[in-house]
Amino acid sequence: MIRRTGFSTRLAAVLAALALAAFGCTTTSEEEDTTSTGSEFEQADQEEVEVVVEEVEEVAVVEEVVLDLQTVYFDFDKSNIRSDARPVLRSNGDQLRRAGAPIRIEGHTDERGSEEYNLALGERRANSVKQYLENLGVDSSSMRTLSYGEAKPAVAGHSEDAWRYNRRVEFQARN
Repeated sequence: MIRRTGFSTRLAAVLAALALAAFGCTTTSEEEDTTSTGSEFEQADQEEVEVVVEEVEEVAVVEEVVLDLQTVYFDFDKSNIRSDARPVLRSNGDQLRRAGAPIRIEGHTDERGSEEYNLALGERRANSVKQYLENLGVDSSSMRTLSYGEAKPAVAGHSEDAWRYNRRVEFQARN
C-alpha cells in the first residue's frame, strides 16, 4: 500500500467562498459609517473574502492514494520477465502512472548461489522490472532499484516449494 499527500488549494478556496456565501461576512470595526452606500460594503466584503481565501489556501488537504502493487516471480537463475508476470506488471504500471507515487523495486533470490552472485541477480531482476515499467510509460525518476539477494526470504525452507516464492521482485513506497 502506498500513500501520497498533496495540496488542494482550489478545493480550499471553493470551500471558503461557499462558507462566506452561506454565513455572510461581518465587520468588527467600531468606526462604521452608517451612511455608507451598499457598494462600499460590497467592496469591504470582497476584501475580507480575499483575505480569508488566501489564509485557507495554505491549509493542506490530505489526498490518499492506495496502490495494490503485486509481486512478480522469476525462474531459477533468470532475470527475464516471465509471461505470467506481464499482466501483473501492466496492472502495476497503470496504477503507478495514475498515482505518480515514488517506489522502490526490490529484487530477491532464493538461497542457492553465493551472496555476491545473488545480490547481482536480485539487481538484474529489479532492473528488468524497472525497464519493463519504463516501456509501459512509468516515469523512471519515480523508481529506484535495490537488491536484497537472498537476505529476505518470503518463505522459509530449503526446497523448490519455498525457493519459487523467494525468486521475486516486490514494490515498496519510497519517501
